[in-house]
Amino acid sequence: MSKQILRDPSETLPAAPEARRNELPNADRRAEAEMARVLGTEPFRMALDASGAGIAHWKHDPLHDVVEPMSHHVIMAYNGSVQRMERRSGRSVAIGTFRPGVMIIIPEGSSSRWDIPKPVDVVQLYLPHTMLERVAREAETASPIDLLERTAHPDPITSRLLLSAADSLEGNGALDTLFRHQLIDLLTTRVLAAHSGSPTTIQPTMGGLAPKALLRAIERLRSDSDADVSLAALASDAGLSRFHFCRAFKESTGLSPHAWLRQHRLEQAMNMLRDTDASVVSVAAALGYASQTAFAAAFRKLTGETPSDWRRRRR
Repeated sequence: MSKQILRDPSETLPAAPEARRNELPNADRRAEAEMARVLGTEPFRMALDASGAGIAHWKHDPLHDVVEPMSHHVIMAYNGSVQRMERRSGRSVAIGTFRPGVMIIIPEGSSSRWDIPKPVDVVQLYLPHTMLERVAREAETASPIDLLERTAHPDPITSRLLLSAADSLEGNGALDTLFRHQLIDLLTTRVLAAHSGSPTTIQPTMGGLAPKALLRAIERLRSDSDADVSLAALASDAGLSRFHFCRAFKESTGLSPHAWLRQHRLEQAMNMLRDTDASVVSVAAALGYASQTAFAAAFRKLTGETPSDWRRRRR
């Protein structure tokens, strides 16, 4: 599989406050750049916003090096073979066992030496502290929001969520961006609940969107403009935070915004394949897919058939 690196230059999240940035030896040391230096390779797949918030899938050789302080929190889910490892931070030594279902957290500004004897397969979440603060504020939690350092810490729920990102990018700009933003918010909520200074209880949101707000949201999702279907635009139009909008939308429709949009694009594709003579390439382009291959893979994932086979069977 070829490497896939996606960036969303249209969205810029606020930088860390100056006082906080000055605490870091290298405040401009972005997580993905430091990881590339330490690991000595490129990510297998990566999707980043302009702030550096995002998700990356790495497959790399054994590691014996120091990870320098970074201006983002790094949360990792391990997906490789079982192995023992060491992490040294100053005089502190953590010895753990890497296996599927464990999490690793490198808090912003921390530094440690890693000794991992075997090849590694991990998916990483890069999380600016400003995003952690936003989600904590929207979730109305008063608990401390400084993340704990974790080494091979059992957390199968967060691990499964993060690993799901590795195979969920479909080569469609609007769908991929909406999915990534939803997933990052969900992961941030989970990290706050399980890995901050004290356990955080986040109360579930009750009730769906008001009818007019739901109609506006659906109109946006049906728009041909990718900017209209950003999670920030959808939430702002409804007068809600991103945190509360996603929960209210799912309460109203039974689907997350990303799942609703994916279903809508699938229905559009089926209509075009059944009712027009447009080529599969043209259908893919009209629906915003980067290539016919990406469209065919997404279509088959949802229907079990290729677009061409589905068309032949329906005609």
